[in-house]
Amino acid sequence: MADGEKVQDVPAPPGGGLSERQRATIARVLELLEKERASVSSITDERAWRVHVADSLTGLEVPELCEATKIADIGSGAGFPGLALAVALPQAQVDLIESVGRKCKFMERAIEASGISNARVVNARSEELAAGEGREAYEAVTARAVGRLSTLAELASPLLKEGGVLVAWKGKRDADEEQQLGRAASQLAMEPGRILAVGPRAGSEHRHLHVLHKLGATPTDLPRRPGMAKKRPRG
Repeated sequence: MADGEKVQDVPAPPGGGLSERQRATIARVLELLEKERASVSSITDERAWRVHVADSLTGLEVPELCEATKIADIGSGAGFPGLALAVALPQAQVDLIESVGRKCKFMERAIEASGISNARVVNARSEELAAGEGREAYEAVTARAVGRLSTLAELASPLLKEGGVLVAWKGKRDADEEQQLGRAASQLAMEPGRILAVGPRAGSEHRHLHVLHKLGATPTDLPRRPGMAKKRPRG
């Protein structure tokens, strides 16, 4: 397949914007982020609406994500895309999975202060969650600036129900990374799907969303020990 053949440059979906109430909710989160003393994000000023919020909301261009009722956001950091998606998708329960304690504490304060009732913070590695209550519990998994595609596919697979979807926020396309994912996909019960070019709406020239689908039951060797997906990625 020629490079770029799978890319879809699609317009923002109807109703993809936020209501005034939703904007006010996210504005409260960004106010707290700007005042936060602990280092949870390098972008906390007026650029945050574009870098964090607009970028996160490009996920609404994936219908399967919009239809999900239970979403896991891996490596949530300061809460994006998870908190923005929770506000935009009030029918969905969004679990923010983050292993760094200070980031978890910030997200918990942000959730309480802004009144986001459909988001909760999970202070754990995704592998730990997938080995317990999170195994095959989610219809969608999101990951923004977390790792290579093959690593993300491995982390998402045991969390996803059969037929579920992984949406990975990535920058400029990398042929080697995509080929590695292609080699690893069958071992992970994951199938690479659409690649959406969302740069103009994300405020980032090269931003792409990679959409992968869970094809069957989770392989019995997943999840591996925490850190192994990154240290020794499949493919």
